Amino acid sequence: MKVGGLGDVAGSLPPAIKKHGYDIRVVLPLYYHIKQEYIHSMEEIAQFYIHLGWRSQYVGVFRLEHEDTVFYFIDSDYYFKRENIYGEFDDGERYAFFSKAVTILPKVINFKPDIIHTNDWHTALVNLYVKDFRIGDSYYDDIKTVFTIHNIKYQGIYDAWMLSDILGLSFERYFNDDGIKFYNKINYMKAGIVYCDKLTTVSKTYAGEIKYQFFGENLEGIIRKEEHKLTGIVNGIDYDVYNPQNDRHIEYNYDCNNLDNKYKNKRVIQELYGLDVRDDFPLLAMVTRIAPIKGIDLLERIFNELLVCDIQFVVLGTGDKGYENFFKYYEYYRPNKVAARIYFSEEEAHKIYAGADMLLMPSMAEPCGISQLIALRYGTIPIVRETGGLKDTVIPYNKFTQEGNGFSFKNYNAHELLFTIKNAINIYRNDKKAWKALISNAMGSKNDWEASSLEYIDLYNRLHEVRYV
Repeated sequence: MKVGGLGDVAGSLPPAIKKHGYDIRVVLPLYYHIKQEYIHSMEEIAQFYIHLGWRSQYVGVFRLEHEDTVFYFIDSDYYFKRENIYGEFDDGERYAFFSKAVTILPKVINFKPDIIHTNDWHTALVNLYVKDFRIGDSYYDDIKTVFTIHNIKYQGIYDAWMLSDILGLSFERYFNDDGIKFYNKINYMKAGIVYCDKLTTVSKTYAGEIKYQFFGENLEGIIRKEEHKLTGIVNGIDYDVYNPQNDRHIEYNYDCNNLDNKYKNKRVIQELYGLDVRDDFPLLAMVTRIAPIKGIDLLERIFNELLVCDIQFVVLGTGDKGYENFFKYYEYYRPNKVAARIYFSEEEAHKIYAGADMLLMPSMAEPCGISQLIALRYGTIPIVRETGGLKDTVIPYNKFTQEGNGFSFKNYNAHELLFTIKNAINIYRNDKKAWKALISNAMGSKNDWEASSLEYIDLYNRLHEVRYV
């Protein structure tokens, strides 16, 4: 049920940790849209009820072992048989239900965890429920919690008066100024930050950025207060899923010793999208959610000037209607140079990563970023703004030492972006040897889950050694 970067993490990090001998299990809602092939392979293993205010709500538990990892699914037609994953009128109640069910689940299935690791606002309340259940139930005494912020912009903020009874928590104990009440609202992410034992975010740079107002989204004060438990661990990608040597979505498989096939994939993209088939024009791409935070406004300011250059441009994604129309206009205006695919296709995304020469990510903020990691894997050179995980993973090219795996610019400035793109185009066109070295550096970058999973394991082990007195 991938709808963003968290889906990649939930699918890739647990198997990477399991490889090191740890028993790690994943809990998800049994969403209505999960493919039937998985539904049919699930086994119902438990049923129980939880109280949300005056309601007693049914919880079904299904189990599926997939790629050597155990997954549990929390079943509730009332909450999860919906057309949308997020964006329903009662999301606050839906994910309070899920968080409470997750907290009770280990007792029901007789699996005692040392650590419960939660992600973003949807499961942030687990950290609070563990603390609350510990009062009067010794089962929870030695369970520790880790909470990861994938994007601090999305916090799960709801009217306090609507949810106070639903949550079943004491306002006197938890809903003070340092807890989860936020003016007259309840802030789920704030609950996760305050009540977790360890707090992580998805890159070291982003862990520093969210302490300050520009990035902190009104939570910078509480982040600074809790920074003693904050760690930044950069995300990885699944090297089995993203592998140009055996990717079934691309026509020509390749590695850094066979780049002719990469250029054949470029021609596939040009033909697929009706662009002129030319090897001498660099193909720039964006595979992205089309949103202001992704730096589309910078591109909008320089796009005419950029198209004067001998380049081609492809965008794949959906989002803000104004920006969607901006890309559609230029596709209509310059169909031989611009292709706007305003939808998302996993198959076409792989084709673009394999066939493009450069990937643009001029983001205003980017907690970690997945696209630049995939691009590096496929030898597509990222051009990024130095923020969050983009700064941590893209090393600027140095023409004197031939070091680096991409291009970057510091300030959120349209012409700084344009200058950086033109610099990349110049090297692509006039220094083939340097460009080939860049591709080699990019494909040699190590961005799988191996190093990051070991950092998480170290964090878990250090936390597990802590004993409450």
